[in-house]
Amino acid sequence: MTKPEPVFPADRHALYEAHGYSAAIRSGDLLFVSGQVGSRADGSPEPDYRQQARQAFTNLKAVLASAGCGLEDIVDVTSFHTDPERQFADFMEVKNEVFPEAPYPNWTAVGVNWLAGFDVEIKVIARIPEKAA
Repeated sequence: MTKPEPVFPADRHALYEAHGYSAAIRSGDLLFVSGQVGSRADGSPEPDYRQQARQAFTNLKAVLASAGCGLEDIVDVTSFHTDPERQFADFMEVKNEVFPEAPYPNWTAVGVNWLAGFDVEIKVIARIPEKAA
């Protein structure tokens, strides 16, 4: 049986320690990434929604890279939105910048009423490439 191994990006340990969770867990050849928000270096939310979504993807890329993965290794995405009807067009614009062409990962978008001051959160499952495993 594979023992789960925590994975952290180089510069965000305090955030995870303060809230008691891992940025991601490696289990075998899978990486389960905790929800990433559009937090700036000081932990505060990026105030502009589109920029917050872009920053969430930037933070996601940092976690993926810390396990030897990239966006191309993502197989499952769940995004959480505080006001999906108002935000969805802007989110899709950013999503299309990040994933400009097929094949796309499967995706589930969920409307929620609270994200601790953030407006979007993105969690993923990725397959870790053999070279990184």
